[in-house]
Amino acid sequence: MEEPELGGNVFNLCPMRGRYSTSSACGEEREARFSVTDGGGSVGYGVASHREPCVTSGYDTLDAPPRYEFYSNTEAAGRRRFRPSLFQLYAHQEDDGSPPPLYEGPAAGEDQGPTAGPEDEEKADQPQAEPTRFGWVQGVMIRCMLNIWGVILYLRLPWITAQAGIGLTWVIILISSCITGCTGLSVSAIATNGKVKGGGTYFLISRSLGPELGGSIGLIFAFANAVAVAMHTVGFAETVQELMQDHGASMVDRTNDIRIIGVITVTCLLAISMAGMEWESKAQVLFFLVIMVSFASYFVGTVIPATPEKQAKGFFSYRADIFAENFVPRWQGPQGNFFGMFSIFFPSATGILAGANISGDLKDPNMAIPRGTLFAIFWTTVSYLLISATIGSCVLRDASGFINDTVSGPDAGDCLGLGCQYGWNFSECISNSTCPFGISNYYQSMSMVSAFGPLITAGIFGATLSSALACLVSAPKVFQCLCKDNLYPLIGFFGKDYGKNNEPYRAYLLAYVIAICFILIAELNTIAPIISNFFLCSYALINFSCFHASITNSPGWRPSFRFFSKWASLLCALVAVIIMFLLNWWAALIAIGIVVFLLGYVLYKKPSVNWGSSVQAGAYNMALSHCVSLNQVDDHIKNYRPQCLVLTGPPALRPALVDLVGTFTKSLSLMMCGNVVSECSSPDAVNSACDNSYIAWLNQRRIKSFYHSVAAEDLRSGVQMLLQGAGLGRMRPNILVMGFKKNWKTDRASCMDSYIGILHDAFDHQYGVCVLRMKDGLDTSRQMQAHTNLAYEALSEQTETPSQPPISVSCPEASGVPPQTPTVFQTKQEKKTIDVYWLSDDGGLTLLIPYLLTRKKRWAKCKVRVFVGGDIQHMEERRNEVMGLINKFRLGFHDVQVLPDIDESPQPENVKRFEDLIAPYRVNTINKSEDLETAGLKDYPWEVSNTEMERNKAKSHRQIRLNEVLCDYSREAALIVVTLPVGRRGVCPSALYMAWLETLSRNLRPPVLLIRGNQQNVLTFYCQ
Repeated sequence: MEEPELGGNVFNLCPMRGRYSTSSACGEEREARFSVTDGGGSVGYGVASHREPCVTSGYDTLDAPPRYEFYSNTEAAGRRRFRPSLFQLYAHQEDDGSPPPLYEGPAAGEDQGPTAGPEDEEKADQPQAEPTRFGWVQGVMIRCMLNIWGVILYLRLPWITAQAGIGLTWVIILISSCITGCTGLSVSAIATNGKVKGGGTYFLISRSLGPELGGSIGLIFAFANAVAVAMHTVGFAETVQELMQDHGASMVDRTNDIRIIGVITVTCLLAISMAGMEWESKAQVLFFLVIMVSFASYFVGTVIPATPEKQAKGFFSYRADIFAENFVPRWQGPQGNFFGMFSIFFPSATGILAGANISGDLKDPNMAIPRGTLFAIFWTTVSYLLISATIGSCVLRDASGFINDTVSGPDAGDCLGLGCQYGWNFSECISNSTCPFGISNYYQSMSMVSAFGPLITAGIFGATLSSALACLVSAPKVFQCLCKDNLYPLIGFFGKDYGKNNEPYRAYLLAYVIAICFILIAELNTIAPIISNFFLCSYALINFSCFHASITNSPGWRPSFRFFSKWASLLCALVAVIIMFLLNWWAALIAIGIVVFLLGYVLYKKPSVNWGSSVQAGAYNMALSHCVSLNQVDDHIKNYRPQCLVLTGPPALRPALVDLVGTFTKSLSLMMCGNVVSECSSPDAVNSACDNSYIAWLNQRRIKSFYHSVAAEDLRSGVQMLLQGAGLGRMRPNILVMGFKKNWKTDRASCMDSYIGILHDAFDHQYGVCVLRMKDGLDTSRQMQAHTNLAYEALSEQTETPSQPPISVSCPEASGVPPQTPTVFQTKQEKKTIDVYWLSDDGGLTLLIPYLLTRKKRWAKCKVRVFVGGDIQHMEERRNEVMGLINKFRLGFHDVQVLPDIDESPQPENVKRFEDLIAPYRVNTINKSEDLETAGLKDYPWEVSNTEMERNKAKSHRQIRLNEVLCDYSREAALIVVTLPVGRRGVCPSALYMAWLETLSRNLRPPVLLIRGNQQNVLTFYCQ
C-alpha cells in the first residue's frame, strides 16, 4: 500500500499503537497497524493477514464484525483486540494532522514498543496453562450439600422432632428452606447478571450494592467462615473425645483433648486446602460418599425388625400409632417452644453460598451457581423431611434402655406410654423424667436405628469435616477478593495469589490462625449465635441486592435467570433480619453494629471504585424523579437559591473563583464550573481527556460542583451555549460568575469587546452577574504551567511578554490531577468586615450573597456593613429607612451607613487618570458626518467618540468618585461587595464600560465582588 506523504506535518500516533480488525469480502481478517517515522514525515500502514471464518461484506472497510473480544476485559492468548474508534472510521488521516482520539485504550500491560515480530506472535498464540475448573455438580451442588449437612442433622434433628412433633418440624424445615431457597433464587439472579469472578458472596453483594455494604459484609462473612472452621472442627473433636472416653482412653483431660484433636484436625484440613482446589474437591467427594453411605445405613435400619435391645431403647420400626403420637408437639425444657427449636435448626439450613464462594474456580459460574445451589437446597430439604418423618415413625419419645422393662402380670394396667402396646413398660422413667433413651433424650438415636452404628459416626465425621473444609476454603477466597479491592487498610498483604489457580496462601494461613484461636477456647456456645447472625445478615443483603437491582429498573439489570421475584426477595430480606433477632437479639445487634461501623468507614474513605452498583442506579432514579417533580411547582421568592454558572475554564486555573462560589453554594444550591474549548480538534477528545481530572480536582478540594465543557469557535459563542444549555429543568443556573479581565488594556480590543458582550448576553438571558477581582489576579497558570485552557488564556489573561512560549493543554493521563493551590477564601476570616455598597436596587442579590457567606463557619465572625447613598440633610431618615427594610428581610445586618458625599465631584487627578485610561480607544469625530461615525462604531464597537464620552460623563465621574469612597472606607475589609454598573447597549461602548469596571475596582487590597441581579426580587418579607 502506498504511503501518503504529509510533508512537514508529523504527528505522533503512539496512543494508537496496537491492532484492530478489518473485514473484507475475501474471507480473511486483516490486522492493521499504524506506524510513524520520526524523521521522515510519513505514515506507514501495514496489513498482516491470517485466515478467519468468512465475513460477508460488499466493500473493504475498517468496520469490524461483532466479536467477543471487543466486550471482554481480559486478554485471550496474550493479546487483546479492539474495535476501530469512531475517529478512525470517519476521519481522513492524510488531511488531519492531529492525533486521533481513541475510545478504546490498550490493555493493561500491553506492549507499547515496536511491533512484535513473528516469534513473539507465535509465543503469544501458545495457550497458557488452564487452571482447574469445576462443574456445577462437583463445584457447587456437592459443596453446598456438604456445607448444609452438619452435626445438627445427626445429633439434633431427632430431638427437634420429639419436641415440635413431625408436623411442626416439617413447618420449621420448610420455612428455613423457603428462606434459603429464596436467597438461592436471588443469588442465581445476581450471578447470571454478568460474568462472575472470584470472591463469591462478597463479589456478588459489592458489585450489586456497591463497596460500602459489599465491603462490610465481605469482611464479616470471611471472618464468620474462619470462625465456622473452628466450630465444625470442635464438633468433630468432641465426637472423637466421646468415643475415646467410651473406650477408656484419654490424653490429658476433656478440654485439652478437644484442643489437641482440633488443632491436629484443622492442620490436616489446611494441608488439603493448600494442596490445591483439585485435592480439596476430591476430599469433598470422599466426605459426600461417606455421608451417602451413612444415610443408606440409616434408612435400611428403619426397615430391619427391631431386636430386643433396640426395643428397650424405644425403636420398633415403622408403626402408625408411633407416627400419630409423635406428629403432635410435646415441649420440654427452657427451649421448649417453636422459635427455640427454629433457632436451633436454622443454622443447619445455611451453607448455600459454599459454591458461590469459589466462583472463580468454576467452569461456568453463571450456569453452575443457580443450578447447583437450587439442587442442593432441594435435596437437603428432602433429606431433612425424610429423616424427621422416619425417625418419628420408628422411635418412641421416652425409653429406659433396660432389657427387663417388659409388661408382665398385674403391672400392665398401670403402664404409661405407647410402649405398653408393644410389651414394654417405661412408666418409671417416664413419670420421673429420667429416661435416657428415646428421641427426646438420646442424641445418638440415628446411630441406634442404623443398620450399622459406626457408619453414622462416620457420617458425623464426614459432615463436620466437610463443613470445616468448605469454610476453610471459602474464607480465604472471599478475603482475597476483598484485599485486592483495597477498601480497608493493612489487608492488602493477604491478597497475593500463587500458582495457576491463584491460591491465596497468605489468606489460608490467616484463616488457620483465626480458627486455632477459637479452637483453643474449646467452647463456642457463645460465638455460634454471632456466626449464624453474620450468615443471616449476608442472606438479608443478598436478597435486598436482588430487590434493589430490580426496583431501580436499570438497563444493565438483565439476569438470564428469570425465576425470581423482587417482592419475594424483599420479604425474605425482612424475614432474615427478624430471624436474627429471634435467634439472639444481642448477637443481632453486634452483627448490625459491625456492619454499620465498616459501612461508615468506607463512606468516609470514599474508595475510587466504580462497579455500576444498583445504588448508583437508585441515586439516578431519585435524582431524575426529584428533578421532574420540581417542574410541577412554580418558582417562589422564598425558595430562591443562587445557582451559579462559574466561568472558571479549567477549575484548577482559577481556584479563588471556585472557592468563593463554593462557599456560599455548598449544600445550598447549584454550582457549575464552565469551560469553553476553542482550539482543539474534537470536543469529544477534550471532554474525554480532561473532564475527569478536573472533577477529581473539585472532589479533592471538597467543592460540590458540576463541571461542563463545550467546544466553540470563540469564548463568547461557547458562553452563549452554556447560558442556554446548562442545567436541567428547574436545576438551571440563574447567576453568571466570572473573573475580572485584568489584561484588557494589553489584549486585543476584539477580545475585550467579547468579554463585555458576555455580560450583555447574560442580561439578555435574565441572568444575574457577579464579577470577582483580586489584587493579584485569578489565573494561577503562571505557577502551574499546565492544565491551561487555550481559549481562556487567549481571551482573558494573555501574557504581556510575547516571547514567552505558549502553555499547552495537558491531559490527566499524562500529569494526573492538577495541584491544589491555596486561596484567601480557604482561610478562616477573623473579625473583619464585609462591606456592601448597595447603591442600586437589583432585587436584593447584592444583600443575599453576603448573608449566605456569613452563614458559613469561615465568615461567621465577619461583620456586615451596608453603605447606601443619601442626602446629608436626611441621613438619619435614610438610614432608618434602609435599616427597617433589612430588618424585614431578617438578614441580621445591624450596621447601615449613609454616604452623603458619594455624589460629589471626583478628584481632578483621578479624572485625568481615567481619561488617560480611555484615551487609546478614543476616536476623533471632527469633520465626520453622523452616518460615517455610526458606520465606524459599528465596525469597531469598542471605540469611544466624543459624543459617547459627553453623554456618559456623569456615570464615568460616579465610578471615579465611588472608587475614592471605597479606598477611604474599605481598605481593611475582608470582602467588598459593590453593585455592578450597567452599560446600555449601543450607547456605552465596550471600552468605556470596561474602563468603568477598571476604575471602580482598582487600587483595592481586599477582593472586590461586583454584583448585579436580574432586577427580579430574590428577597421577601412576606410569608407567602
